[in-house]
Amino acid sequence: MHIYFLLIRLAALMGNKKAQLLLEGQANTLRLLRKAPPEMWKDCIWFHAASVGEFEQARPIIEEIRREKLETRIILTFFSPSGYEMRKNYDKADGVFYLPFATRRNAKEFLDLVQPKMAIFVKYEFWPAYLKELHKRAIPTYIISAIFRKSQLFFQPWGKPYRNLLHCFTKLFVQDENSKQLLAQFGIENVEVTGDTRFDRVSAIAQVPKALPLLEQFRVESLEFRDVQKFKVLIAGSTWPEDEQLLARYIEERPDVKLVLVPHEIDDEHMHRIFEIFKGKFVRYTEATPMNISHTRVLVVNTMGLLSSIYRYADVAYIGGGFGAGIHNTIEAAVYGIPVLFGPKHEHFREAKGLIAAGAAYGIRNYEELRNRLDKAFDNQTTMGSKAKAYVESECGATESVLKSLKLKVKRS
Repeated sequence: MHIYFLLIRLAALMGNKKAQLLLEGQANTLRLLRKAPPEMWKDCIWFHAASVGEFEQARPIIEEIRREKLETRIILTFFSPSGYEMRKNYDKADGVFYLPFATRRNAKEFLDLVQPKMAIFVKYEFWPAYLKELHKRAIPTYIISAIFRKSQLFFQPWGKPYRNLLHCFTKLFVQDENSKQLLAQFGIENVEVTGDTRFDRVSAIAQVPKALPLLEQFRVESLEFRDVQKFKVLIAGSTWPEDEQLLARYIEERPDVKLVLVPHEIDDEHMHRIFEIFKGKFVRYTEATPMNISHTRVLVVNTMGLLSSIYRYADVAYIGGGFGAGIHNTIEAAVYGIPVLFGPKHEHFREAKGLIAAGAAYGIRNYEELRNRLDKAFDNQTTMGSKAKAYVESECGATESVLKSLKLKVKRS
């Protein structure tokens, strides 16, 4: 762990902006908490998420606590700069901070200052120093939307020290029965299968999506399609260059398809790559007007925070990341009742496998598969889309299950 922190410090010294933000933010957390009145955070509920994706799993729990009007403060911490920077003004938490580096000294001081009555970690967050200190102080500690696989470090012959950390949790709320059975093999019985709270989150967003008039116009009209009776709209979310190369080729071959591209990164370097890949034949969302989007088949959304609402304008969705570290959020598209496609690295994503099994999604490994399966998805849009929506609906309910188990839900007459 200390080596990891040293590497981050080295990266910061070499000019890495994310590493610099991380170091500065973590140093500020303890300084800010020391300045607060001694009793300010006492008996709060502490939520910790690695980044934005994990925050979206914590969010339904936090917002239901607020809806229940429970008299408790909520403190939210992030590990990554991307998570903190995007959600530092989140108004349902009383305080949003970086998590101080997980040393024993920092863990002790953080818990001395915050004094939570409960700690809730999300999915993959296992910080030894914090878990051990929480356990030592007998503070109820939980993990939500967790998922376990036999390949993880906990279950290796040399993984016992890490596996012992799982005994620090008062209860582990896991996504599926396979996780529960795996944990039971190693004597970990304080487990409850509740599912993934992200399904509740995407369902809530889909009920009140943002109105995006330019996207609506892009979907229904175009001067580029004077000779085409009907065109289709493909929305590609959280894309990387590997995804964009394939999509550009497909759009070139299918003149009856329009593309809304929402890249995962919108920095200058990535936008330049997109310009090269699409040969400049697109309109940026920040420069879009009712006139210029009528003359293009490709709209590039170069702003953050719109993707979950943009998907509702799609006939088919493509989810990026599958040619890199792993695919991004598939269900925020599927909830709108549209077919979903993604790259090959989806084997560790339960929801992706669930959508494929439901007949609502395709995985692809190369351009030939992308072309063939996109064509099939457009041709079978209604059938696949209804299966996608049904799958998401069948997985909702994790939030209520967790709240009931934690006794954070008011019994209503």
